[in-house]
Amino acid sequence: MKGLKVPKKMANEIIKLLVESSVINRDYRIRRDDEHVYIPILEDADVPEIDGVTVIDDSFDESKRSPRSFIDILRDEIPAELLESIRRSFDIIGDVVIVEIPYELEDYRFRIGEAVLEFTGRRAVYMKRGSVSGVVRTRELELIAGEPVSETVHREYGSRILVDVKKVYFSPRLANEREIVAGQVRDGEVVLDMFAGAGPFAVAITRHGRASKVYAVDINPDAVHYIRKNAEINPGGDRIVAIEGDVREFLRGRESFADHVIMNLPGTACEFLDDAVRAVKDGGIIHYYEFARDFETPMKRLSKAAEPFSVEFIDKRRVKSRSPGVWHMGIDARIKKTEK
Repeated sequence: MKGLKVPKKMANEIIKLLVESSVINRDYRIRRDDEHVYIPILEDADVPEIDGVTVIDDSFDESKRSPRSFIDILRDEIPAELLESIRRSFDIIGDVVIVEIPYELEDYRFRIGEAVLEFTGRRAVYMKRGSVSGVVRTRELELIAGEPVSETVHREYGSRILVDVKKVYFSPRLANEREIVAGQVRDGEVVLDMFAGAGPFAVAITRHGRASKVYAVDINPDAVHYIRKNAEINPGGDRIVAIEGDVREFLRGRESFADHVIMNLPGTACEFLDDAVRAVKDGGIIHYYEFARDFETPMKRLSKAAEPFSVEFIDKRRVKSRSPGVWHMGIDARIKKTEK
């Protein structure tokens, strides 16, 4: 096949020129020896005469292109009309990948799992078998490729989060949100995380080194186990107090003690707003999350729960998409108990 024989000292400049002219044959690999670089080019390429550069007819090894997505790996194996229904995004949690596969593709789930495993280079691929549900907020997962490992260490920013994805719900897509909230905590402040999971908010906050104490509460005993583990493996973890049980029980007899209250349970956090208002100090901030189509709905709900106190909305964010038109909304609101 057609190629160019180029002296090594000229190779970088010639390759740049060929790239700009779109004449390199990407299906084959460039090769080198001690003195020359051999560049495969398209058969119909018009190459100007360059001193020291020779047009050759030679053999080249085929190029092994990296797939741009796991979908590329599956194109010759699954009908195109079915491939269109696969969600291209997935959650990577440490060594574990969690995917969502539509019903019509369930028969292909193990092949899809192998493609995701090949593309990501992780150890295990699980398929969602339902939504997050139950008091302890877990979802059923089916292993479709790789090793049967579900405990893993996830890294985000400077935090390490040890979690078992089959026992504790964890979303890597909230990494930025956790940093936003952690950045609002000031020196010596007390934080209450009402639905802490494995403790990623608590870890982010104490890693910043400002909070004097973070109460991380969860009703799921497995979650509390991982809160304690994560407190051990992250800087500032001695400021995390892991509490197992119903947050309402923990709050009984405790009022106006927290500078920040985190309510990341967007499906049902609204049921605990009264408790959060009692727990937050005068001038403290509630970080409230809700699934909603607009900001007005969660803001009105929070304002009503805070009556007769004054509410100052500091920030509002679309954290992530849940479904078409519905967002995981984040609202930061300061509660002023001495102002009506």
